Amino acid sequence: MTVVPLIGPVAAPDLHVMSFNIRRAMEGALRRKRDRWSHREPAVAEMIRSERPTVLGLQEVLPRSLNAVTDALGRDHRFIGRGRNRDGTGEGTPILYDASRLELRGWDQHALSTRIDEPGSLSWGALFPRIVVSAEFRDRSTGVAFLVVNTHLDHLSRRSRRRSAEVIAALVRARSLPTVVMGDLNAGPGSQALRTLVSRADLSDSWGAADDRLTPLWSTLSGYRRPKVGGRRIDWLLVSPDVRVRAAAVNAHVFDGIAPSDHRPVQALLRLTGRTP
Repeated sequence: MTVVPLIGPVAAPDLHVMSFNIRRAMEGALRRKRDRWSHREPAVAEMIRSERPTVLGLQEVLPRSLNAVTDALGRDHRFIGRGRNRDGTGEGTPILYDASRLELRGWDQHALSTRIDEPGSLSWGALFPRIVVSAEFRDRSTGVAFLVVNTHLDHLSRRSRRRSAEVIAALVRARSLPTVVMGDLNAGPGSQALRTLVSRADLSDSWGAADDRLTPLWSTLSGYRRPKVGGRRIDWLLVSPDVRVRAAAVNAHVFDGIAPSDHRPVQALLRLTGRTP
């Protein structure tokens, strides 16, 4: 059930970056077949295996689904990030990366709350803990260092999304590095959360900044439906001015008729223009 990848593995100096909400792994007779993890797992694995991004930011990840992803990527890839609960369990937003290409120089996971160093903490009307994972990498091929940030903002509280975006923008401003911020923001193009990230962290939408676009601008929240232009776009990949976007895509591939998730991955082919540290 293979397909031709939109971008696939790339060589230096390019970087292939993907953000993908893979949908929480759930089962049960009352759950629709198309939503069950046992039904979707082969399609998720094939999507990631065929695209094989240099850096992959995932959302709604549980241990069971993380195992499937790491198996699909192979032994060159590593992951960072824990679950969002106080004890490190629960849904995570891990960053996976090709360790043969990238050197991990350090990483953090913060709660998106007024107590960012308290795992599992809640603020601003969020019903569940929300987190952000950030990592600094050095490209072994070019020597350029860069920052990657991955998150999943609250699905109900607009205030939580805006305040969380303020926290993330402050984390980005504290580092003078080429930066990629990605994730399921649960927020559209005109939202306060997106405007906050763009204005306060000096970021741009990779789609708008791209030299080339490999697909139509599909909705990213698909609900397992057919691709649609002009639908809900809540999954984002944002870049700082010193990151050139050579190509961007929204991946609507299905595998033997199976949609991997109720979200579509967003992808970009990047080239860093920052200076070697």
